[in-house]
Amino acid sequence: MLKCKFDVKGLDLYYSDFQALKKVDLEMSENEIMAFIGPSGCGKSTFLRTLNRMNDIVEGCRIEGKILLDGKDIYAKNVDVNQLRKRVGMVFQKPNPFPQSVYDNIAYGPITHGIRKKTDLDEIVEKALKDAAIWEEVKDRLRKSALGLSGGQQQRLCIARALAVEPEILLMDEPTSALDPVSTGTIEDLMVELREKYTIIIVTHNMQQATRISDKTAFFLMGEVIEYGKTIDIFSNPKHKRTENYITGRFG
Repeated sequence: MLKCKFDVKGLDLYYSDFQALKKVDLEMSENEIMAFIGPSGCGKSTFLRTLNRMNDIVEGCRIEGKILLDGKDIYAKNVDVNQLRKRVGMVFQKPNPFPQSVYDNIAYGPITHGIRKKTDLDEIVEKALKDAAIWEEVKDRLRKSALGLSGGQQQRLCIARALAVEPEILLMDEPTSALDPVSTGTIEDLMVELREKYTIIIVTHNMQQATRISDKTAFFLMGEVIEYGKTIDIFSNPKHKRTENYITGRFG
């Protein structure tokens, strides 16, 4: 039995008067890939951002309900948000490397968390780049700008940057939607490998991607989770008509 990592109970999220999420109940287990699917604007990315409190910076955003990480409420008053984001890393839709060298991109996080010794940083940079399956491609250009890399390489660099602070969970918001099919395949293979060490939660518009890589899938519609469970069950035997209509392409 896999250990529950995130336990979300009765989550409501409002932007001022607009309710973007309604009574979301979800459990996400350790060392699994959980995919969020659903049409645009249904709340997938909004929900993903609640898991490391990225919505804190949005004016007028208010949350009710609970999100427990290893049994502790991440919205409790005594939670250090920087520590939370160290535990729960994030990779965005478009690769967003800093306009710095490959090395400095990876070392940035560890330095902000107090690691200063060059030998330690060298070790962390190499390990993160190896874990993100890009070390061989960049080991001879560590001091060159990260902006010179291809789109797929930049996205793997951003994954390495997230891994450098040793998170437990990786949130990925449509991480392959801006990439070509070959780069997409490379990153999908990488996610499957990373699942051995991390819990991965991915928002995807690509339902084939969800079936290829995820263990569990949650279907969002208009701010609600309509159905969630094992990916194979959601796609082969959905319990709800709305899920069936979406995955067979009748809407969305």
